[in-house]
Parts: sequence; structure tokens; C-alpha cells
Amino acid sequence: MSNTLIFIPTYNERENAPRMAREISALQLDADILFVDDNSPDGTGKLLDQLTSELPRLIVHHRQSKLGIGSAHSQAIKWAYSKGYKTLVTLDCDYTHSPSDIPAMLSIAENYDMVVGSRWVKAHSLPGWNIYRRAMTISGHLLTKYILGIKEDASGAFRVYRLTAIPPTVFDLVKSTSYAFFFESLFIINRNGFKIGEYAISLPARTYGNSKMTLSMALRSACYVFELAFSNIRRPKETLLVFNDRLKK
Repeated sequence: MSNTLIFIPTYNERENAPRMAREISALQLDADILFVDDNSPDGTGKLLDQLTSELPRLIVHHRQSKLGIGSAHSQAIKWAYSKGYKTLVTLDCDYTHSPSDIPAMLSIAENYDMVVGSRWVKAHSLPGWNIYRRAMTISGHLLTKYILGIKEDASGAFRVYRLTAIPPTVFDLVKSTSYAFFFESLFIINRNGFKIGEYAISLPARTYGNSKMTLSMALRSACYVFELAFSNIRRPKETLLVFNDRLKK
């Protein structure tokens, strides 16, 4: 088994998932590749199963229903710890995240506890995005930056976690099972003083599928930003690792 695990969640990614698996494998990294499929109606999971004979380092987990992207990440993180992986890479399957960026992010992670692929490090990082998607993304970044104090790109899934530096109990503090998982987990990692690096990425307009982020999901995430902020004001110790570890003893 490798020390590195690369994780991609899927739901109706039939057109993308096999290509993504092959492109990551072609990088020839010493890494295992995990897909977690939420019982995709389009047969994504079955297609990935068929690929395991071609790609021996490909692992496919099947869930019985669509349980939320945050819960998929949480499950993958726990599984990575349980199997003894030292590093975890996470990314989306729709090609807004390029597999070719993985080696550079792994290299940067040697000096950080976590690396975040960021749309806000360089200008013109959202080429071809329409006004609606651009406005929704920028609004989300401003909310997490000024309400939660997160300077990094908090809503993206393109990340590297050094599992040897971040204890698994950190993720026990994350409650969300939806898109809010991303900014809540980064908020908690920041709160506990871990060293976070950023890697500049560009996100092209989505050409290999449609965005699964709806307006209602975006509004729920925005509400959760304020809920998390108010909760932290009232009970600041609940997001601190040392305090919670002490309570468990």
C-alpha cells in the first residue's frame, strides 16, 4: 500500500470518472486512487468497477444513496486514517480541478500541514465563467473571509492533507455533511493552528458536466457561515482540539 491516497467523490460522473482515473494513474505517482460513488443512476460506480482490472491501484467504494459531498469526504478521510495513509489528496471529478496539478501540490505539502488549491492567489483564475457562477463564488469567498476569518479558498475541494500532521480528532469536530464541510473543516484547521499553504489554480468553465451546486444549496451554505460564526462566539472552545480531547478523557 502507498503512503498517499487520492480521493474523488462521484455522483453521475459517467463521462468523467473513467477518464479521471486513467489520467491520475498516468501521473505515475506512488499513490492509491479511491472513488466513492453515491449509487449514481447513470452507472458511474459500475464503470469504475470495470476499470479495477486495468488500474490495479484503483479502489471503488459504493454507498447506497446520495448522502452528501461532505459526508463522502468525511468518510474518505476516516478511511484514509484507518488504513495508515500519510497523505490524502482530494479533488472533484468534473475537471474544474486538473489532475496535472497534483504533483505540485504534493511537493508544496512537504512544508505544510495542509495545502489548498486556491482560485484567489492569481488574477483571471475563472476563465469562461458566467456572471451568475462568478458572483456566487466570489460572494462565498467574501463571506468565509470576513465572517469566519478564513483567508484561504474555503469552498474548494482540491486539497492535500498531511495526515501525519493533522490528528483524526480534528475532523470529529466537523459537523456538516454538505458543501459546508469544506469551509467548516478549514475553519477548524485554522482555529487549531495548523500550517496551511496555497497553490494557485485556474478553474475553467465547466465543460464535462453541470454544476451540482444549486441556488438553494448556496443559500444554505451562506446561512451555515453565520451559524458557525455565532456558535464560535458563544462556545469558542468547541472548535478547539485540546479542549475537546480533554472532555473525552
